[in-house]
Amino acid sequence: MSNIQMVDLKSQYLKIKTQIDREVLDTISSTKYINGPKVHEFSSNLSKYLGCKHVIPCANGTDALQIALMSCNLKPGDEVICPSFTYVATAEVVALLGLKPVMADVDENTFNMCVEHIEPLITSKTKAIVPVHLFGQSTNMEEILILAKKHDLFVIEDNAQAIGSNYKFSNGEIKKTGTIGHIGTTSFFPSKNLGCYGDGGAMFTNDDNLAEKMKMIANHGQNKRYYHKVTGCNSRLDSIQAAILNVKLKYLDQYNSNREKMAKTYDIGFGDVEHLSIPFRSPNSTHVFHQYTLKTSTDYRDKLIKYLTEKEIPAMIYYPVPLYRQEAFSSYVPENFSLDNIEKLCNSVFSLPIHSEKENSQQEKIIEAVRSFFNSI
Repeated sequence: MSNIQMVDLKSQYLKIKTQIDREVLDTISSTKYINGPKVHEFSSNLSKYLGCKHVIPCANGTDALQIALMSCNLKPGDEVICPSFTYVATAEVVALLGLKPVMADVDENTFNMCVEHIEPLITSKTKAIVPVHLFGQSTNMEEILILAKKHDLFVIEDNAQAIGSNYKFSNGEIKKTGTIGHIGTTSFFPSKNLGCYGDGGAMFTNDDNLAEKMKMIANHGQNKRYYHKVTGCNSRLDSIQAAILNVKLKYLDQYNSNREKMAKTYDIGFGDVEHLSIPFRSPNSTHVFHQYTLKTSTDYRDKLIKYLTEKEIPAMIYYPVPLYRQEAFSSYVPENFSLDNIEKLCNSVFSLPIHSEKENSQQEKIIEAVRSFFNSI
C-alpha cells in the first residue's frame, strides 16, 4: 500500500500525462517561453470559465495580491482590513507596500471574515477590505459589498483556496469567487485545486481601468516597450506553466467534485464522533475543499496529530499562530492584542488529506484511525 498523501499530485499527473507532456514539449519547441501564446490562451480560457472580463496572469499568488493593491493607488499609512486567520501573504503584501494591515476576527464556523467583525474596524484611513475564501468556500460577499459601497472601499478577494467555488446572492444570482469584488486574486501553487508544476498566479477583474493598471504593473509599469507610465514590477507566468494550466483547467470541476465526494465520505465517517466537528457548509456558497478542516478540543488536537503520525497518516494544522502574534506584524497591533474566535481556532483545527484522486485516498484507514483515537479517550 502506498503512503498516504495530503495531496496526491503524482497520481493526478499520471492520468493526464500524455496531454501534459505534449503541451510542455510543444511550448519548449516554440521557444515562446515568456508571455507566449500559451499564456494568452490560458488567460482567455480562465476568463471564460470564471465569467470574468479580464484575467491577468502573474508569477505567483503573493504577487497577485501585491499588484492588485498597487493598482488601487493607495497611499502609505492607508489601512487595509484582512483576516488574521490565513496564510501570511494576505497581510504581508499590505505591509510591504507601506500600508497598515488591520487584523480582523473570523466566524468560528466558516473561518471567514464577516461584516460584524469588519465594520467596527473601519476608520477614515480604511481604503480596502481583503476577504479570504478560506479552505474552499466563499466569504459572505453580498454583505461585504454593501458595507464596502457604504464606505467607498476597494474589495480584493484572496481566492487562492477557492477557485471554482460558486457564491449565490440573495436574488439568486450566482458568481464564481474571485469575480465578485473589484479584483480577485489566486495562486497556482502545485497543491492548489488548480495548480501548475512550479509557481504562478493571476488577477481577475471586470473593470477595464484596473485591468490596464495591473497589466502595466506586472510588466515593469509599461504598456508599450521602454515607455514606463507607473512604477511596476516583473511578474510573469511562464509559458510552460500556462500550458500545464490549460490542460488542468479542463478538469477543474471534476477535481473539485472529487474533493467534495471525499469530504462527504469524511462527514459520514466522523458525523457521530464526540468531541469532533466536521466542516460547516455555508448556505450561500459551494465548497471546493482545498482543505478538509475539522475542529476538536485543545486537549485532544495535538495528541490526535501525534497518534496519526505514528500510524503514518499525515495531518496538518492551518494556521497554528494568528498573524497578529507573528513578530513581523507586532508593530501593527497593541500589546496583548487578541481575537477570540481566532484564538480558539488556532488551538482546535486540523486538516486531513483531501485531493482529486479519491480512489487513492485510503480514506477508510484515515477514518478508522481517527475514530479509534476518540473511542479510546
